[in-house]
Amino acid sequence: MSIRLGDIAPNFTIATTKGDIDFHDWAGESWVFFFSHPADFTPVCTTEMGMTSKLSAEFAARNVKPLGLSTDTVEEHLRWINDVNETQGTDLQFPIVADKDRKIATLYDMIHPNTDDTAAVRSVFIIDPNKKVRLTLTYPMNVGRNFDEILRVIDALQFADKNTVATPANWRPGDKVIIPLSVSDEQAATKYPNGFETIKPYLRTTKI
Repeated sequence: MSIRLGDIAPNFTIATTKGDIDFHDWAGESWVFFFSHPADFTPVCTTEMGMTSKLSAEFAARNVKPLGLSTDTVEEHLRWINDVNETQGTDLQFPIVADKDRKIATLYDMIHPNTDDTAAVRSVFIIDPNKKVRLTLTYPMNVGRNFDEILRVIDALQFADKNTVATPANWRPGDKVIIPLSVSDEQAATKYPNGFETIKPYLRTTKI
């Protein structure tokens, strides 16, 4: 199954390191950072699990729940978490899905046979409180994820939703934003109290 932006994230019930969860119920009114790994006790994955744990306060400040997945058992996950905590200097508390039979990896199209026909690649799904998939990223197995970008894109999605704007390349909080084409100049004059600059008829920026 191919999951596209705007799709409702498929629901599932599964065992995790924090007990069984119904994904949609567990997500509740939060955003979700759902990310997969090829296997437990692997080096790149260990650093990524550690970084997710270290950034727990950053995710919480954005109303985001991290959810990991690896194609191993709960028992293996729990042993691996001990290694993550030891080597990465953290205390991992978010749940990790136990997907030994690759049911969820298959449901979310995390198995890419031309890379490996059994292990999940490094997939990322950012899912909003309406359970809609807002962003997908796929990394190769030997390249770790960029967590600065993951936080940046969550900030951009949340800011754009709140203010009816788009964000330019490399946008960071505090930078100028782009007024959507669906908003007329007349509407923009009222909607954006700080005014706006028309660079081209299709490119108008403002500061919020």
